Amino acid sequence: MPKPRPLNERQKARLASYEKAGYNFDLSRTHEYTRATGWNVDDYETELPAEQPGPPEPQGSWAAAQEVLRNYTFPPPNLITGIFVPDQPLEKRVMVLRAQFLGFSFWFGVRIGGVTDERRTLPEGGEEQVWGYNYRTLEGHFERGQIDFTVHKNLTTGQVLFRIHALSQTGRIRNPFYWLGFKLFGRMLQKRFSRQSMQRLKAQVEDMLQKGWQAPVEGGATPVESTSAHEGAKEQLNKAT
Repeated sequence: MPKPRPLNERQKARLASYEKAGYNFDLSRTHEYTRATGWNVDDYETELPAEQPGPPEPQGSWAAAQEVLRNYTFPPPNLITGIFVPDQPLEKRVMVLRAQFLGFSFWFGVRIGGVTDERRTLPEGGEEQVWGYNYRTLEGHFERGQIDFTVHKNLTTGQVLFRIHALSQTGRIRNPFYWLGFKLFGRMLQKRFSRQSMQRLKAQVEDMLQKGWQAPVEGGATPVESTSAHEGAKEQLNKAT
């Protein structure tokens, strides 16, 4: 992958403006966020190319999905583009998301709330290896909530799955035009984002495997190209600052 271009000063300032931003929902009450209390609770799953039973293969489907998730290349770019510092530790990452809605571009902040890297016992027996992360919405976002992206490998069967789990609710939108538009179309766009993200991640993993993808050396020696390196994203961010 090509080495990412450094962020310009305005981009850095835009990201920095979210460094100390608070979440726009109460993390201590997430156990209360259910459909019965007015929250959307969504779960999506797609099967990726299987591996041999046992731990994830260094150049296999699970590791490829991990790279796609880390680089945030799976969201549909016509809906969401993420801008971030690529060499920042994932668990400390703040992202500025460019959302396209009603013909306009909107800029929202999110922060990685946690990284998962663990082995779990399956209800039906056996174990799975799970890796992923969540991000949470910051002040000013049209939505409030958390979305989890995880890749799972069944160590007994070799099955590999990508899952999305999301808790969301419409946030505070002061502009009545945007509020009405989001009320009418926001839920549809949420579902489209998840469905297309599933499809894009699967397609990217399959493409990586077909082209003989090599897993990066442990320690991050392989450079990462984030969307911060894309001229279109840079131009849009400059307009918003």
